[in-house]
Amino acid sequence: MDLRDVIIRPIITEKALRYRDNYKIYVFEVHMDANKSLVKEAVEKLFDVKVEKVRTCIMKPKPRSNIRNRRRTGYTKTWKKAYVKLKEGYSIKALEGV
Repeated sequence: MDLRDVIIRPIITEKALRYRDNYKIYVFEVHMDANKSLVKEAVEKLFDVKVEKVRTCIMKPKPRSNIRNRRRTGYTKTWKKAYVKLKEGYSIKALEGV
């Protein structure tokens, strides 16, 4: 798997921004087949930083109703989230202004 395919997108929510500002933990949506060492390698190579710790969790699907036809309901997709803690003195410049 190519390292650019491991990280799908950064998660920009209030909780993720609080983690980034207070604890230097960045939150990413990652590929379902990616493990912790692959996520660590991808973040270090793509953003030129040193990673201290990686935590991952699988987000379960939530029920979602269809607005046009209220009788049919579906589910959101299952996806994987990674919390990446950087070593002291490092930050990801591309995500700081967001």
